[in-house]
Amino acid sequence: MISEAKLNEEIEGIIANAIREDVGPGDYSSLACIPDTAQGKAKLLVKEKGIIAGVAFAQKVFAYVDETLEVEVLIQDGAEVKVGDIVLYVSGSSQSILKAERLVLNGMQRMSAIATKTNAYTELLQGTKAKILDTRKTTPGFRALEKMAVKIGGGENHRFALYDMVMLKDNHIDFAGGIPEAIAKTKTYLAENGLDLKIIVEARDLAEVEAILEAGGVYRILLDNFNYDDTRTAVTMIGDQCLTESSGNINEYTLAEYAKCGVDYISSGALTHSVYNMDLSLKAV
Repeated sequence: MISEAKLNEEIEGIIANAIREDVGPGDYSSLACIPDTAQGKAKLLVKEKGIIAGVAFAQKVFAYVDETLEVEVLIQDGAEVKVGDIVLYVSGSSQSILKAERLVLNGMQRMSAIATKTNAYTELLQGTKAKILDTRKTTPGFRALEKMAVKIGGGENHRFALYDMVMLKDNHIDFAGGIPEAIAKTKTYLAENGLDLKIIVEARDLAEVEAILEAGGVYRILLDNFNYDDTRTAVTMIGDQCLTESSGNINEYTLAEYAKCGVDYISSGALTHSVYNMDLSLKAV
């Protein structure tokens, strides 16, 4: 995974680009009717039950827009919230509050939806050793926040991008000439380039699981679109030689059953690509 410093760098980039996109040369609506000396206060209001996420992000946005804005946080990231709860108050320049409003809401609404769905999935895994993972199926340019939301919801992050872990999937294997060739070439490349990266290899059937185990040196085997019986068989075959991950056809109806097969991880793109924003608003007080 990427470092905390790299994650903060990504978030700072998201904020800078979003403000550039949204504000451009100026928030003319506010500039036209609100004096630059006007002071105001607003509350972030919850309008839907769920897990709140993005409070720390909102603080960064307010500080980026205007470091003199004062934020009073009442509810922290990861807390359960209900309709009518007030997450935070922000006070200071009215123009600055309005300039930051849309980015704060866009970020927190999506992050809270992801955290809420992740939390629901983690509840379904209770009593098993399996942990829920996100994927790279994220909104372009918004990945750092979506992966942060998964963590807030109780899940774990898969690799952040293509550079922090090696993941040999079906196309890599086919283009490389097969599983033994793909793994051998990967080990050589990592050694020659001084890269200390974990290797995950995707298996499409039990024969490929056996081939991966024969090649060795793999951190985790991804069991892609396996049925329950084959998943149990694969887990037995693999034993403690490496970790296991189920992927494909993962939803609230299948999640627990895959977990009961004994896998270590279950990855789901739905955590980030199939959520509806949680309803929040920023209201003047």
